[in-house]
Formats: sequence, structure tokens, C-alpha cells
Amino acid sequence: MNVAAESAAGASLVQSIDWLAIAPPTLTAVVALIVLIADLFVPEHRKPLLGGIAIAGLVAALLTLLPLRAGDRSTFCLTTEADVCSYTADHFALVIQLLVLGGALLTALISLHDSRKLPVGEYWFLLLASAAGAALLPASRDLATLVVALEVASLPAFALVGLRRGDRLSSEAALKFFLSSVTATAVMLLGVSFVYAATGTLHLTRIAAELGHVPGQLDTLAKVGVALTLVGFAFKTAAAPFHFWVPDTYVGAPLPIAAYLSVVGKAVGFSGLILVTVIAFPTYRDVWGPVLAVIAALTMTLGNVAAVRQSATRARSAVRLLAWSSVGQAGYLLVPIAAAAYAGGDRIGSTVAYALMYAVVNLGAFAVVALVARTRPLNRLADYQGLYARRPLVALAMGFFLLCLAGLPPGIIGLFAKVTVFSAAVDAGLGWLAVVMAANVVIALYYYLQWTAALFRAPEPEAASAAPEAAGTGTAEAGGAAPPTSGAAPAGGGDEVAVGRPPAAVTVAIALTAAAAVALSGAPQLVLRFAGTSLF
Repeated sequence: MNVAAESAAGASLVQSIDWLAIAPPTLTAVVALIVLIADLFVPEHRKPLLGGIAIAGLVAALLTLLPLRAGDRSTFCLTTEADVCSYTADHFALVIQLLVLGGALLTALISLHDSRKLPVGEYWFLLLASAAGAALLPASRDLATLVVALEVASLPAFALVGLRRGDRLSSEAALKFFLSSVTATAVMLLGVSFVYAATGTLHLTRIAAELGHVPGQLDTLAKVGVALTLVGFAFKTAAAPFHFWVPDTYVGAPLPIAAYLSVVGKAVGFSGLILVTVIAFPTYRDVWGPVLAVIAALTMTLGNVAAVRQSATRARSAVRLLAWSSVGQAGYLLVPIAAAAYAGGDRIGSTVAYALMYAVVNLGAFAVVALVARTRPLNRLADYQGLYARRPLVALAMGFFLLCLAGLPPGIIGLFAKVTVFSAAVDAGLGWLAVVMAANVVIALYYYLQWTAALFRAPEPEAASAAPEAAGTGTAEAGGAAPPTSGAAPAGGGDEVAVGRPPAAVTVAIALTAAAAVALSGAPQLVLRFAGTSLF
């Protein structure tokens, strides 16, 4: 449908709203507004209740996915073409919404203690607002809704990164994140405008149909528009060479927000990239396929090589290593999308399967890092040496998370997820990319195994003689509150702070992610089923 036809349809373009279909992002947004308003009236000593409201809202949003599990609902459709819709709750959208809202819920659990050191009302409002945008994006089926959802997910994240007032690192991280994201948005909007000018429509399915019949004089405009749109999403996914903002942003952000960006932020970028490549731009697969394959190889290589070079004694090196690790993991996630250009959209299931595995274990790893940071504010890799002697269950969970990320037994789900991605490259005829991936998996083994081994070594003498932590380990330490400590090094330069028992919410987050990772490793078909099926 061209511009004139869409204009002629007038005010009757959109059908009635299916409120159940849009319930997950809508409910999350409503709870965000409730928290913001409640913050005006709740006394200071009652502010922690806002965190409970936020968690309850995210749980309710997750429950609304159950009646949608058939994946057959759409809304905001054109009355002239019922199959052209702006919002579709298909299986792809529901799986990504589960990942996004589940990731936001675990972030909220990790945040319950840490948020006391931040403006409480603003923190929970911004987190929920970002989660609402992230939940809207995978169901978006036109470029306008896609861009709006992407920005609703991104704009609150800028503020969350810089919410620690007076912290230089936090302000610097927020500025770098803001500038890179604004640049990505500007490039993407320019590309979207070119695509619209060439096709006369914003709906993804209509764009796919129109790109095959673009007049000769508009062909170059359409190709440039497609390229710029993909570049914009490459920024959002932290794909090389647009990854430069990641390590400093993760280090400067509050730890729960670094975890949120590593999982939910990445899911948002990859969801958008999948939608525009597989649904809107299949006509130009011969262009974006090779480009994404090269970007995937470059991303995983730069990420893993930089992670290997991290010094164990450098302040905040644990978070910095996870940041570079997330860049490397982004390269793996890009492989099936590139393969889809050669072997069809079914390969996207491999990306979704890998994303589910990565989300669970990476959030668990960040939860452990947040726990250790309470007693080791410098948060160095060296601070994890002998963790098993101090907190056996936490060390076992962290070791399992790292082995899952490395793809080694007993982290079976990590191994199977990597095999599906590897198979997607081989089946698509991208043998060279499979070789690059295999080499990077070996490189990653070095730093994952090095960190895992440190957990079970004997503590260093100075660590053993430092102020002892509270007795007890793992989930047995769940009760009781502890005095808040900053994630940054104390002013005096000390590298250890004695505190009481860990916050119950952080312990619950570690337990939940560990249980999920063990369950997925015991029954990997729960995730791998997506690797062989079409989600659209």
C-alpha cells in the first residue's frame, strides 16, 4: 500500500485493540506510573515498599504471557489488510518477552538492597519503564513502533547508569552510553526515513513486499536506508566496531544495571535486528548476510581477546571481564542471524535458544559479583580466590555459571547452545565463520576456567587474615539485613569491608538462576526446541 492509499483510509485505519495481547508491556508501564506516583506520598522509611510493588508488577506481567502462549494474537491492524499489523504476539515475541521480563525481575531482586543507596522512586520507575519498552519491541511489526519501543527501553537506561549522584565513574559511563546510543538512534532514524521514502510504508511485511519492486531511481536510496538501519541496531547490540561504550558503561553503572544491560539491553538490540533483517529486508539478504557474518567474527574475536587481557589485580576487573565477555557472546548471537541470509529464517531459533541460556547464567554471574562486591568493594578478579572457603554454595553456583558460559560440562546447556549456533553456521555454508567461532570458544576457555579455578584455590594469606565474613554460606545466609556498602572502592582505599549476612533477595536471585541453569542442563530440549522451529 502506498502513501496515498494509506491516507485515503482515513480515521478507520486501525481496528479495535486486543488488550490481552498488549498486556505484558502495558501492565509493566502502568506499574511504573504507580510507583512514580506512590513515591510522592510514601514516607522515607517506607520507600522499600516500592521495590516490592515493582517486583509484584513484573511477576504479574510474566503471568499475562500464559494466556498468550498459542502465539496467534495481533492488534493495531489495518482494516484494509487484516494481516498487516503493528503488534503481533507470536511465539518469537512471547519468548523474548519472557526473557526480558524475567531478566528485569531478577535485576529487581538484585537491586532490592543496592537501590537503598539510590533515589528509590526514580530507580524503580526507570527500571520498569525500560522493561516496558523492552517488552514492546519484540512484538512490534512496523518501523515506527520499533523505534519508539527501542527508545523507551534505552532512554531510562541512560538515567539508571548515571543515577549514583556524585560518582564520577557513573556520570562518565552514562555520558558514553548516552552519546553512543543517540548516535545509533540518529543513524537508524535516517535509515528508516530512507526506507519509508523508497517503499511508502512502515509495516515490516509490506516493506518486504515493496523492496522487491523499488523503482530504479530509488534503489540506491533503499539500499542506503537498509544499511543505515542495520548500523543503528549494531550499535544497540554492542557489535564491533560499535562496542567501545560497553566496558566503561558496565563498570560505572550500578551492578544490577550492568546485569540488566548485559541481558535485557542485548535482547532488545538483537530482537530489533532480527525483525528488520528476517521480516523487513529479506530482499537484500545477499548484502546484510555477509556483513553480519564479518561483524559476528570481529565481535567475538575482539570481545574474547580483550577479556583474556584483563588483569586480576585491577580494580573492578570482575565486571570489566564480564563486560568484554558479553561482547564476545554478542558475536555468537549474531551467527544465526547471518546464517538466516543463506539458509532461511528458521535459523533464528538458534539465536533465541542461545539468548535464553546466556540470560540465565549471565544474570546469575552478576548476582554473585554483586554479592562479593559487598565485602570486596574493589571487585577484582583476585578477590574471588578462595571464595569456596568462605561461601561454598555461592562459589559452586559461580563456577557452574562460568562453565555454562564456556560451554563445558556440567554446564550442558552452554555446550548445547554453542553447538546449535555452530550448526547454524555450518548448515548455511559459513564454514569459515564456524572455524572462527571454534577458535574463539577455545580463547574464552582460558579466562572462564582461570576464574573458575580461582574460586577453589586456597585463599591468599592476606585475605585469610582479613576481617572474617559472617559465618554460614549459600542460602543459609539468606536472613537478616546488612549495612549498605558501595560498589565502588571506599575513600580510604581499603579492599575489604566486613558486613553481616547477604541480602535475602540477592541470595534468592542466585538460587533461582542456578536452579534454572541446572534444569536447562538436565533438559536442554526445553531451550533447543526453539533452534529447529520457526518462531514467526
